[in-house]
Amino acid sequence: MRRELVFLLEEPSARALLETLLPRLLDASIQVRLIPFEGKQDLEKRLVGKLRHYINAEARFIVMRDQDSAPDCRVIKARLVDKCRESVSIVRIACRALETFYLADLAAVEKVLRLRGLQKQQAGAKFRAPDYLEAPDQELGKLTAQAYQKVRDSRLLGKYLALDNERSMSFKHLVAAIRRLEAELLALPDA
Repeated sequence: MRRELVFLLEEPSARALLETLLPRLLDASIQVRLIPFEGKQDLEKRLVGKLRHYINAEARFIVMRDQDSAPDCRVIKARLVDKCRESVSIVRIACRALETFYLADLAAVEKVLRLRGLQKQQAGAKFRAPDYLEAPDQELGKLTAQAYQKVRDSRLLGKYLALDNERSMSFKHLVAAIRRLEAELLALPDA
């Protein structure tokens, strides 16, 4: 039996982030598998098949899909949970844009992009709770004078994001879900 945590990802930038974030979070005995899709439609179309035919029955899953312009994250989550019900696996869903995680930790963005003065802006209203921004990717682009590159910088930011950051509730819930599933996997009896 493999202790395995599988991430089903809407896009390659999520993979880039997790490649550097997860080693900071997970016990070394847990194997990680990152499965990126070609956008939301591809993820939703192929999700059930991936879960149903996954070989490791003890694997745990996290689905990451952006909310984008959908007015209510709960509607997206409910639809994804409904799709996942056919699987016996446990599934957690994160549905905010990655950029909200980054805007919640401007010290990390400042460090990665080698920009000055970003951290001072963290006290501003929009950066105290960036999950509520309508276009966080555009906001991050403006804030960094378009220096932010989605995949490259996601990989770098995973090394520096504060794991205890509570300005992005979505990031906080993602970290908590990862830790919960890690605890479940570590509690499994050895084969």
